[in-house]
Amino acid sequence: MSAKAFLEITMVIDEANRPAAVKVYSDYRQPFLDNINGAVSKDLLVRDEDVQVLHGFDSAASAQAYLESDMFTNDVFVGLKPLVNADPDVKIYSAA
Repeated sequence: MSAKAFLEITMVIDEANRPAAVKVYSDYRQPFLDNINGAVSKDLLVRDEDVQVLHGFDSAASAQAYLESDMFTNDVFVGLKPLVNADPDVKIYSAA
């Protein structure tokens, strides 16, 4: 199934903290795909300025629900919080 909506989370993470951030991504990628309603993909995008996690969903409502899920609020967010330099930029897009 192709994604109908995307959740983009952009984070500024120091170079020294990026391996720990990649570990959080890796640890939760498969559980995200297996257990989050509507999840269809999850990719890590890295550039000098920031790191982005691009999540694909079947709908914008599923993307919003993930932000309120136990996995995101109790696991992913908690794991990433000490690694980011500022509040993450969170956007939900619907595919045209």
